[in-house]
Amino acid sequence: MSIFKRGRVYWYHFVFNGQHVQESTKQGNPRVARQIEAAYRTKLAKGEVGIKERAPAPTLKDFAQRFIDAIQVRCAAKTRTVEFYGQQLARLLDFEPLASTRLSEIDEALIESFVQHRSTQVSRATVNRALATLRRLLRLAQEWRVIDRVPRIRILNGERNRDFVLNHAQEIAYLKASPQPLKDIGLLIVDTGLRVGEALALQWRDVHLDSEGSRFGFVHVREGKSREAKRNVSLTPRVLQMFKSRFDSSKHSPYVFAGETGKPMLVSSLDHAHRRLRASLNLPQGFVLHSLRHTFLTRLGLAGVEAFTIMKLAGHGSVVVSQRYVHPTPQAMENAVAKLDAMNSRALEASSATERPEVATLSATSITRLLVSS
Repeated sequence: MSIFKRGRVYWYHFVFNGQHVQESTKQGNPRVARQIEAAYRTKLAKGEVGIKERAPAPTLKDFAQRFIDAIQVRCAAKTRTVEFYGQQLARLLDFEPLASTRLSEIDEALIESFVQHRSTQVSRATVNRALATLRRLLRLAQEWRVIDRVPRIRILNGERNRDFVLNHAQEIAYLKASPQPLKDIGLLIVDTGLRVGEALALQWRDVHLDSEGSRFGFVHVREGKSREAKRNVSLTPRVLQMFKSRFDSSKHSPYVFAGETGKPMLVSSLDHAHRRLRASLNLPQGFVLHSLRHTFLTRLGLAGVEAFTIMKLAGHGSVVVSQRYVHPTPQAMENAVAKLDAMNSRALEASSATERPEVATLSATSITRLLVSS
């Protein structure tokens, strides 16, 4: 007998007359689950129940809309996530051998063909995003009992991480040479950690320069990559001054960084300006616009800011993501042990002070008894 656990309940699966049978027992007890499986096998053998004929699995192209509909519901609060899956699904469908194959017939060999084809066009990171999308699609198809098995999908190794951090000398040179509005946007991101999309979507109504309880004002992020992206982020003095100067020369667009049409500036336009400047300053190719945010968060960690505060400032969905920016230096770890030692010393001294009078009294009594006896 073969059972397996999915979530909190057990499922059984076996082959009967050449057909795969898989059903949920709706039980969390493995002994009961095995009994249910045995009973069902007996009914099949006696002909009391029959195996339901499953409709042929749809092709990837035919299943695509059902997948996108599910993503739009499950990720309704994450507009950029929905866009991401839509874009990646389109790339999968561009590969005709994959698009025209039934989901049940997509195997490791076909996936490898896609990987080899796509790797000649884009980076490993981009290929991996498409593979992650395919994996989620097939897992949903399995949950919905459209297919029985999800093929193994291997993510490519060697993906380059966006871990470049500007040092302060590079930051000065970059901001000094930046054309507008790249200069102001770069300053905003490196001092507040906003995502590029969050910075470009910023409206003047979200900028609070004279707020009680805030030294230099703050910006309010209305929405972003995740639900946790909605947050208030404090400003630094130089960002405060940047906003004041920008407001004075504003063309009265509701957006802080508006394009010629009054709409938010496009990320692609900003990225082109950044790449030209990066090349002119001979900075590493690993320095992308996102590196400005990564620099902000890394500096927070180096300054000793704990992970939960970094999570709130960054708008991360989990503290696990924020923890990678916390890198205690040897000096910081030595200071932490020194603080612990100081606390222990104070506690021991306090304990000794309360015990000392009792020791003195006992000693005096003992001496008195010795004198009387003599």
